[in-house]
Amino acid sequence: MFRISQWNKNAGKLEKTGIALVAVSVLLVLLIFYPVIQEEVRYVVSSKNNLARVESQEQLAQEKNDNSKDAIIPADENFGIVIPKISANAKVIAEVDSQNSDIYQRELTKGVAHAKGTSFPGEGGNIFIFAHSTADFFEANRYNAVFYLLSKMEKGDDIYLFYEKQKYRYEVSDKKTVSAGEAKYLDKNAGDQLTLMTCWPPGTTMKRLIIIAQPAK
Repeated sequence: MFRISQWNKNAGKLEKTGIALVAVSVLLVLLIFYPVIQEEVRYVVSSKNNLARVESQEQLAQEKNDNSKDAIIPADENFGIVIPKISANAKVIAEVDSQNSDIYQRELTKGVAHAKGTSFPGEGGNIFIFAHSTADFFEANRYNAVFYLLSKMEKGDDIYLFYEKQKYRYEVSDKKTVSAGEAKYLDKNAGDQLTLMTCWPPGTTMKRLIIIAQPAK
């Protein structure tokens, strides 16, 4: 009788432990993927932003008309990126070592990252900018979510860069998924283009999503 009672107690403890582990697992999944869900909802709500104007603060101040109230002002006019379609608007941190996770994880708490050794707007070479759609929830921050929705981008969509108070407009020309170790897109001499990169699928480090955009004519 004692053995049966003890077995029942042990079984009860194991059941409670199992339930606790399941609950913790569900919580971890929610914490990791919550930013992805949040960005998807925001995309649905603000999809009209694809038609919004993107202008500097100075330009809008000069206009002083009602049409300027719905315009998007870049987060940083010295080096910033605005993607109206996915409501992305962030400071770009220049010359970040894309091969050193300790460095780029730190810089990604401030904005999205411009890969060290690649071109700057106006130089005529490949500008490589990246953010992560992953890192576990201990490392996640609001800038990691900036590129979560890059998969929504299609050929012809606008991307704006601001650099040293100048505005540069690009149009998406290609979108592809590549292996995590693919490095050729970091080539400064790949041509006059803008390359954006994030992890794919969101919340994983399995592959990379690449968006390539050309200077708008």
